[in-house]
Amino acid sequence: MATAQRDYYEVLGVPRDADGKRVKDAFRELALKYHPDRNKSPDAEERFKEVAEAYAVLSDPKKRAEYDARGFAGVAGFTPEDLFAGIDFGDIFGGVGFDSGFGLGGGLFDRLFRPRRAGPAPGRNLEVELALPLESILRGGEETVRYTRPVACPRCGGSRAEPGTKPRRCATCNGTGRKTITRGERQGAASIRFQQISVCPDCGGRGTIIEKPCRECRGEGRLEREESLKVVIPAGAEEGLALRIRAHGLPSDDAAGPPGDLFVVVTSVPDPRFVRSGADLWHTESVSVADAVLGTELRVPTLNGALEVTVPPGVQPGAVLRLRGKGLPRYGGQGRGDINLRIEVQVPEHTTAEERELYERLRALTQRGERERRRP
Repeated sequence: MATAQRDYYEVLGVPRDADGKRVKDAFRELALKYHPDRNKSPDAEERFKEVAEAYAVLSDPKKRAEYDARGFAGVAGFTPEDLFAGIDFGDIFGGVGFDSGFGLGGGLFDRLFRPRRAGPAPGRNLEVELALPLESILRGGEETVRYTRPVACPRCGGSRAEPGTKPRRCATCNGTGRKTITRGERQGAASIRFQQISVCPDCGGRGTIIEKPCRECRGEGRLEREESLKVVIPAGAEEGLALRIRAHGLPSDDAAGPPGDLFVVVTSVPDPRFVRSGADLWHTESVSVADAVLGTELRVPTLNGALEVTVPPGVQPGAVLRLRGKGLPRYGGQGRGDINLRIEVQVPEHTTAEERELYERLRALTQRGERERRRP
């Protein structure tokens, strides 16, 4: 069943009278969310293509007028090159820590909008976690990722056979890697044929037999190797942001196939001072009953050093004081988040005789004040 194409305004979530800035801002937000080098969801690539196409039409006054007048028929004749020519994607994505790769002739443009060539299947993708302190996420920049992955054996090139020799095609399965047993049955006037397919017992499903295995990898075709590479972390990187590094994943099962991709998943190291919530940070401070009543000064940690904060008199338990702009940069946006300072009032579990006497006097004064306030 064919899928109906969605209205371009609906795709970007903007009204039909949206100005150019609103269209651009909506595209930027959605493109950062669904960029296939960052988002590993199965539908991320298609969603990115959809929002890119919508932006390409609605950002161009002539194409937009044709679309408004005649719908999809008004822009049906445009090739991808026609749609995206003249759009400065570097300006749109600038400052967020990655290359859009969307210029005509760029890797991402070719991958999404030009037909793919048939060839050996690539290897599977690999995922590693990069845990960073909040200070590193604050400033962004280059970080080193270290991980272990299997790579094609340099001696045999992944063929599993000692150089100078070649794998022999398995005679049992004729190189298919499968063993097929066919049998027929008659049920009344009908003749039914069954096929049972299983992994070839002689070659283990490989289709070839190695008579002289490579002595470096012992016939496995792969070796475990520790690797390290540099990645650029955008300032304010979201929790769980996945950075795609091409061709650094697992090798292909086909010796001629390219390796898969590496996904570096950015997380923040637990910090005893803060709880992260997007670009905002939460911090809790306890004050005494007296300080809650009379007010006080607190020295509060931030990612740029400690800060003096005034707690107003009469602050209530659970009150939140907001330190604007002291959190993390807003990923893909402008400015910084806040530090939310939650105030807890610490009630003493044990008191001295003198403290108890003072609390008794305070209670008496409070009760007297309440009675006076109730008098007509």
